[in-house]
Amino acid sequence: MRSVNTRKNSSLIKSVPLAIFFMLSLVLPCMADKKPNIILIVADDMGYSDLGSYGGEIKTPHIDRLAKEGIRYQQFYNASRCCPSRAALMTGLYPHETGMGWMAAADLGTYAYHGNLNNDCVTIAEVLKNGGYHTYMSGKWHLTNERKIDGAVTDNWPHQRGFDRYFGIIPGGANYYTPFVYSNNTRYKAPKGFYLTNAISDTSVKFLKEHFTKAKGEPFFMYVAYTAPHWPLHAPDSVINRYKNAYKAGWDSIRARRFAKQVALGLIPANTVLSPRDSTVPAWNTLSAGEQQEMAMRMAIYAAQVDIMDQGIGRIVQTLKANNELDNTLIMFLSDNGACAEFISSGKSKEVNGQENTFESYRINWANVSSTPFREYKHFTHEGGIATPLIVHWPKGIAPNLNNTFIRDYGHITDIMATCTDVTGAIYPTIYKGHKIHPLEGKSLVPNFKGKPNHRGLVFWEHEANIAVRDGKWKLVAKTEQDHIFDPAALELYNLQEDPSEMYDLSKKDPGRLQKMYALWKAWANRVGVFPFDTREYGARMQAYRKQVNGEFEDNLGGWNVKITAPVTGSIDIDTTGRLSGKKSARIAVEKPGSRPADMALFWPFRALPGEQYKITVTAAANHPVSFYARLENVKEPGKKLMDEVVRANKAKQTIEWVAQPVLSEGTYRVAFYFGTVAPGTKLWLDGIRLSPVAQAH
Repeated sequence: MRSVNTRKNSSLIKSVPLAIFFMLSLVLPCMADKKPNIILIVADDMGYSDLGSYGGEIKTPHIDRLAKEGIRYQQFYNASRCCPSRAALMTGLYPHETGMGWMAAADLGTYAYHGNLNNDCVTIAEVLKNGGYHTYMSGKWHLTNERKIDGAVTDNWPHQRGFDRYFGIIPGGANYYTPFVYSNNTRYKAPKGFYLTNAISDTSVKFLKEHFTKAKGEPFFMYVAYTAPHWPLHAPDSVINRYKNAYKAGWDSIRARRFAKQVALGLIPANTVLSPRDSTVPAWNTLSAGEQQEMAMRMAIYAAQVDIMDQGIGRIVQTLKANNELDNTLIMFLSDNGACAEFISSGKSKEVNGQENTFESYRINWANVSSTPFREYKHFTHEGGIATPLIVHWPKGIAPNLNNTFIRDYGHITDIMATCTDVTGAIYPTIYKGHKIHPLEGKSLVPNFKGKPNHRGLVFWEHEANIAVRDGKWKLVAKTEQDHIFDPAALELYNLQEDPSEMYDLSKKDPGRLQKMYALWKAWANRVGVFPFDTREYGARMQAYRKQVNGEFEDNLGGWNVKITAPVTGSIDIDTTGRLSGKKSARIAVEKPGSRPADMALFWPFRALPGEQYKITVTAAANHPVSFYARLENVKEPGKKLMDEVVRANKAKQTIEWVAQPVLSEGTYRVAFYFGTVAPGTKLWLDGIRLSPVAQAH
C-alpha cells in the first residue's frame, strides 16, 4: 500500500482556499467596479396616463414590464416643452442656463433664449465619454437652432456634443415616412419603406449589437429619443387596426376608466379628484356619428404610435438580455412634456388615416385624456403640462424589494444628469473645452433606488410666462395666455400632498406662503435670465427672427433660399477666406449666364405689415466690374417691388444702402439678389446684409 505524506497533503489542502481567495481578491474588485451601462429613453409629447403602468389602455407590455421589475415615480417633472426639457435632460441645468429657455425656432436675443445649446453646459454624453464610456444616440435632437440646421452648421449636433455615433433627426419633428435623416453629420432622404419610430429602434439595436461585438465588457451610454407619439398622426394600418374600436366609447368614458385604474394601481391617492373635462371639449355624446368615428380614429393612430415605440423598446431590452447585460444596465424611460393639445392640420390630405400625405394631431380632446387626472397640457406648468412617467429599471442597482413599487418623492428632469454621474463615477466639470460650466442643478435619484429619500427641495419652471415652483408638498403656479402680460394676480397655490390634481387653490387662504414662494421664484428667474417675459405666438417669434438676416453668413446659407435654373450654370456657396468684412461671405460663381436675372438668385423672405419701411444694406466685391440687381419685393407678386436697384461691384469692396418704399399690404416679402445675366467667369462676394426698420414720422 502506497504511503501518503499527510503533512504535504494537508499543506496542499490548506493552500487551495488561499489560492482561490487570492484569485477572487483579484477578480471581485473588477466585478464590483464594473460600471453600469445606461440607456435613457424619451417619448415625445406622451401624456402622463398613456402607458398601461400609469393607467392607460394602450398596449405597452415591454415598458410595463420594466415598471414591474423596477420602480415608477408618482411625481416626476419635465420642463413643459420639447426643447427646454431636452436641454435640461442632457445637461442637468435649467433650460435658460443652456440657452434653451424657449425653442430652437428663433434666437430671441437674450442669453436664456438663444434657441441653441450653448457652450456653458455639458451633455451627459460629453461627461460620460470623458469617464470612459462609449456613447450612442438615436432619434430626435432638437437642441440646435433651426437656422444652423438649415445651414449645416454642425458644431452643436449630437456628434459634436459627445456622441460617438448618431442617427435620427436634428430638427424637432418630421413626417414619419419621408423625413430627412442624419447619420452623424450626413443628411439624406429616408429610403422607401421607412418608418421613423422603427428606424430609431432598429438603429439602437444595431448600435448595441455592434458594441457587444467590438467592445464587449466596456460601458456605454445610449440616448434613445423617440419622436413618437408627437404629431403628425402616422402609423401603418396593421397597428392602427388594433385600436380602431378601442376609442369609440369616447373621451369621457376612457378618461374615467384611466382615473379608476390609476387609483386601483396606487399611482394616485384614493382621495384624488379627477379634474373636470376641459371646458373647450364637448361631451362625447353630443358629437354626430361621423364626428365620433373621426375622433376615435385620431386616438387609434396615436395609440398605434405608442404601441410601435413599445415594440421597439422590447427589441432593445431583448438585445440586452441576449448579451447578458440587462442586469447591469440602468434603463430610464420618461416623456419630454405633458400631452400635446396643439391643433395641427397641414397635410395634402385631410383624411385621418395615418398615411404619409396627412399631417394631423389628436387635438385637445384626447390630450385631456392623456393628462388624466390633471389639467392643462404641454406649454403650461400645471401638472398636466409638466408631469411625466419615469420608470427606472436596474436589477443590479435597485433594491429587489422595491420592484413594482412607486417612488413618492418628486424629482425633476435635471436629476438625470446627476444620477448618471453618481452611478458611473464620472466627473461633472467646472471647465470644459475652455468654457466655464454652470454648476449642476439636478440631484441624484440613487437614494430612491435604495428606498431612501433624496430630499429634492426647490424646483423652478418658466416657459412662455407660465411659471411654477415646487417646495416640498407646496406648489406655486400661474398660467399666462398667449399675447397676454404675466399677472401676479394669477398666481395659484396648491398642497399637492392633499390635492395632486390642483383642484383647490389656497392662494387666498395662505397669502404669506404664496408671496414667500413667489419671491423664491423671482430670485431664481433673475439668476437664470427669465426676464423679459415673451408671450408672443410661435409664428410671431419666428417672423420677428426672420427680420434678423443671416447677413454675415455665420450660419452659412441657413435661412437663405438659393435658386439656380437652366440655362445658368454656377454655384452659390460660402467663402471662408475673409474676402470681405467678416469670416464668411456668400460666394456667387457664374460659369454660364442665362437670359433672365431671375435664373440665378439669393432670397431672404420675411413677413411685413402695412406701413413698415426698411433700409437694406449690403457689402459687395467682384473679381471684375459687374452689375446685378438688389430688390425688395412681394414673394407672391414679384412685380410689386418696394426697391429695385442695380448694384455695380468691382474688386474693391463697397457697402451700399437703400431705403425701400413703405409696405402697402400685409404679406411675405423678400430681399432678393439676382445674378442670372452677369458675365461668364464672374465671381461675386456678399456679406454685411442687413434689414433695418426705418422710423416712421406721424
